[in-house]
Amino acid sequence: MNGQQSSTRVRKTDSPLIDGPVLASPSPTSRILTVAEIARELRCSKAHVHHLIAGKVAGVRPLPSLWLGRRRLILLASFEEWLRESEKHSGTML
Repeated sequence: MNGQQSSTRVRKTDSPLIDGPVLASPSPTSRILTVAEIARELRCSKAHVHHLIAGKVAGVRPLPSLWLGRRRLILLASFEEWLRESEKHSGTML
């Protein structure tokens, strides 16, 4: 630059945004998972997860989920509860 200072200035109102604290990430219980993430956790195919959601797997209660447009999503808290309940009742028809 030809020895001149830049004309860009930081306003006082902008500095808290730059130097201020970083907001905490959402709580782990409100995290939302995709079908692919659930499949990785369960070590199964995405198709099998869709069968779990639809209640087509014998002896296992349906996996709670929600629609967001065409995407099927699962709340982490719901998934963890479903896993605990499935473990308790494994082998029995729900």
